[in-house]
Amino acid sequence: MATKKSVSLSVGRGEKLPASQGAGLTAKGREKYNRETGSNLKAPAPNPKTEADKGRKASFCARMGGVAANAKDGERAKAALKRWKC
Repeated sequence: MATKKSVSLSVGRGEKLPASQGAGLTAKGREKYNRETGSNLKAPAPNPKTEADKGRKASFCARMGGVAANAKDGERAKAALKRWKC
């Protein structure tokens, strides 16, 4: 079984936004994460223009809604939902 690679992302290094600014990763943070894990994270799609972006937004809102509801302090999750206009 392969172990999941952990990537250290920091607000101070500009790799993710603080909750007060809507949370989530910056372009720099997405680039670092993709480089270190081989993933393909994309930018947020609060105003989707394509069908693929509409599906990504719906999926994100559904997943993150559960995270925010079940988190002890869902401040970052709630900020991300607001930023994506869920």
